[in-house]
Amino acid sequence: MPGILFRYIFRQAGGSVVMILSSLTGVVWIALALRQLNLVTSQGQDTWMFIKMTLLALPNLMALIAPLALLVASIHVLNRLNGDSELIVTTAGGGTVWTIAKPLLVLAVLVSMAVSFVNHVAMPWSLRLLRTYVVQVRTDLISQVIQPGRFSTPEPNLTFHIRDRDLSGTLLGLVMHDSRDEKIASTYLAEKGHIIKQDGTGYLLMQQGHILRRPRNGDPVQTIVFQSYAVDLARFEPKQQGVDLKPRERYFSELIAPDADDVIARRQPGLLRAELHERLSSPLYPFAFVLLAVAFIGHARTTRQNRIQAIVAAFLVAAGARLAGLAGTNVVALSAGAIWLVYAIPLIAGGAAVAIIASRRTLRPPSRWARSVSDLVGTLLEKLSSLLVRRPRAGRTA
Repeated sequence: MPGILFRYIFRQAGGSVVMILSSLTGVVWIALALRQLNLVTSQGQDTWMFIKMTLLALPNLMALIAPLALLVASIHVLNRLNGDSELIVTTAGGGTVWTIAKPLLVLAVLVSMAVSFVNHVAMPWSLRLLRTYVVQVRTDLISQVIQPGRFSTPEPNLTFHIRDRDLSGTLLGLVMHDSRDEKIASTYLAEKGHIIKQDGTGYLLMQQGHILRRPRNGDPVQTIVFQSYAVDLARFEPKQQGVDLKPRERYFSELIAPDADDVIARRQPGLLRAELHERLSSPLYPFAFVLLAVAFIGHARTTRQNRIQAIVAAFLVAAGARLAGLAGTNVVALSAGAIWLVYAIPLIAGGAAVAIIASRRTLRPPSRWARSVSDLVGTLLEKLSSLLVRRPRAGRTA
């Protein structure tokens, strides 16, 4: 019987975690996609680049999303088990609260391992690759300089303009004015233009056009007609400057032992210290969240007892612990003496939950705000149920 119950709860909780994690990830991705929509609309990037850049930003938030998904799934499963009287049956059959908590704790182990993998491997890798794509977009002449109907100046005395760009990327109605040379100013006019990339270098291949060269000394303007003319674009692109890796873009070894000439390590060592201990402490939160959920709503109750207060309290306490942990990370960045704080918060939350579970107490929030929250949730549920009831009647009347 315990094995069957273990698999049953683990399957229910695991499925809920996957569903909630997928939903939260989808919401986050949509938010990121809306922020990066200008990659396609105004910077001329293709859809594939847009998808890659938005997906690579997701692992940065997985350490926060995954434990939260586990918390919501644990609360949902425990509440459903009690609503179906399965907690009462388990207790009557000799089971304890740890019988219910055991499969959730095993799931917490898996979530904690996933969070550790994301923190130390997936997140640095994805953010480094994202940085590469960002630099590529920013230095790409097509996306950053040549915009339809706009005069763009990538550097002084150099101006580009195109009438339009078709779906294949061909530049139509190209004008390029180059007056950087002290002896002569050149203006390029072409019906069509193509950007060609070869061996890491970009070329602007112009077709069916003219070159107007005006000497600075007052000599007559020279006109050159061409069918095809190529210009090296490497000299037009902004110069890339080396930038030190951000703390979240570094692997574990780079946080512990940064290079001697690392600018961030010399000027702001607290940032690396805070990032290191945040990665090490975040895998503790799945265990704390599961224990808090069990402490608040893991004990069997009759269906007549109100569980909304306990559900709200479990979520608020867990969310408060995580916010306190993030605040503790900021304190660690300022003072090395506060390192213990980022570990103490999840450990204290989990330890307090274990003590309450062991004492078999039923937690209830302070009655004043508990009644307010309960009344508010109850009112919302009543309005929702009334709306659902009215719709079928309207259909029958029609």
